[in-house]
Amino acid sequence: MYRMACVDLPAFPLQLLLRRYPEWRDYPVVVVDSDKPQGRILWVNEKARSFCIVPGLRYTAALSLCATLRAGEVSELEIERETASISQNLQHFSPDVEPSCSDPGVFWLNATGLERLYESFEGWAQRLQLLLRQRERLESKVVVGFSRFATWALAKVCRGLAVFATQSQEYEAALRVPLERFAFDAKVRDSLAKLGVHTVGDFVALPADGIEKRFGNEVWRIYLEARGDLKTPLEPCAPQLRRRRKIHLDYSENDLIRLMVVIDDLLQSLVIELRGRDEALTILQVELFFEGGEKRREQLCPAAPTIDTEQISELIYLRLSSCKFPDGVTDLVLTVEGVRTQRQQKDLFTPKPLRDTAAANRALARIRAEFGEQAVVRGRLCGGHLPEALFVWERLEGVVPIVSSKETLEDQEVRSGGVDSAGARVLLSPNDLQPGTGVLVRRIYSQPLLLPARPRHEPDGWMLRGLEHGPVVRVLGPYTISGGWWRKALQREYHFAETQSGNLLWVYYDRLRRRWFLQGKVE
Repeated sequence: MYRMACVDLPAFPLQLLLRRYPEWRDYPVVVVDSDKPQGRILWVNEKARSFCIVPGLRYTAALSLCATLRAGEVSELEIERETASISQNLQHFSPDVEPSCSDPGVFWLNATGLERLYESFEGWAQRLQLLLRQRERLESKVVVGFSRFATWALAKVCRGLAVFATQSQEYEAALRVPLERFAFDAKVRDSLAKLGVHTVGDFVALPADGIEKRFGNEVWRIYLEARGDLKTPLEPCAPQLRRRRKIHLDYSENDLIRLMVVIDDLLQSLVIELRGRDEALTILQVELFFEGGEKRREQLCPAAPTIDTEQISELIYLRLSSCKFPDGVTDLVLTVEGVRTQRQQKDLFTPKPLRDTAAANRALARIRAEFGEQAVVRGRLCGGHLPEALFVWERLEGVVPIVSSKETLEDQEVRSGGVDSAGARVLLSPNDLQPGTGVLVRRIYSQPLLLPARPRHEPDGWMLRGLEHGPVVRVLGPYTISGGWWRKALQREYHFAETQSGNLLWVYYDRLRRRWFLQGKVE
């Protein structure tokens, strides 16, 4: 008989947040969609739920219910990366693993026949939970049953582990699951509560007419799955196969050029294997074992899946040339991950872009190989009200071609940014990229610089940056920014101060701390 298991990582984004801040585990914690007072709560822990804090509330409303509430953001990119990592770990227990697209942290596994490999389904599930706890530092709940919806619903309420022997037991237990455990919209949950619908049994007892029109397609799909009218087959993700080559050197090697000869031989054999399977290299790991017992692991990603050994070898050389070897290398391991290539027919009349984006991505890959994976970033605008909260830096995977020449830079919301040697952030607007405009660029420091106190009497003028810059000759402001009462109250008075040397500085006076700070400068 077909058996299915559901692995649920309760409040998966919340667990990722607590893994980032382990000191919050004793407090009510929520995950919000944005770090601001009106941010909507997406996930809550049990301590926050005891204060009647549920998903859908605004952060300010939840804070009024619990003064010790802790909150933070978890990006979609982080969730996707962790989901892929967990899927690979779960494939050690079942070859068919499907992560949920709508409910992060939920995975379905094909458990058919596994009781013959393990002592029981309970033993199989306990080993699975132990792996997630030790390797990923995540708590999980496992339900082994027969259907997708029933195992998913029961995983929301079970405590650790549940195995059902018959379909009737599974179905009867699923009917008792409260609807508040599902990620319904707050308006849908309130509407169902007004109708006296509190459990799955009450939900499936509703007449089918009008549910889709009144509550939407998502609720309608869950309704059909709960009744058994919609049976979606398991759609497992393809396993990422790793191919490995290892060599033990007869003598310790310190010279990078001679070491690259050995690496190229291993790389050539791996690429030949990938080519034979119609695959291209996406990730390469280089492990170096040194004579003194130390170990170093480096991971590289080309700009696009490729089997060009020269391009891959160049990335390896750039990365290793920036590393300092403590001793000679005695052992070397290369591990690659591939993806199936897609054969595309070249179009005769396809217009060519003005710039070669593939070459640009290869250049970015070389920069990442030499300076690290986080060396290439881009600015993304945010909804904060403080200057340092108006943008965040995120990893730039690659550049994309302009779709149409008629599109303006403003339409595509082009932003450019970087970091100078002083740790300052450079922000350019779309108009700043126009040649010959002569606009000003605002440079924002990552951390505001503390300035000396301003004297009450300034006989020689306000020496804001020392004698070499001269006194301040003109001040524009103040521009007051206040708020932050939901985390830490603040009140700042921003000014533009022009010195005698011509420098235009962006400073502010912190009313609460009674000190002057340099936020940035204008060039």
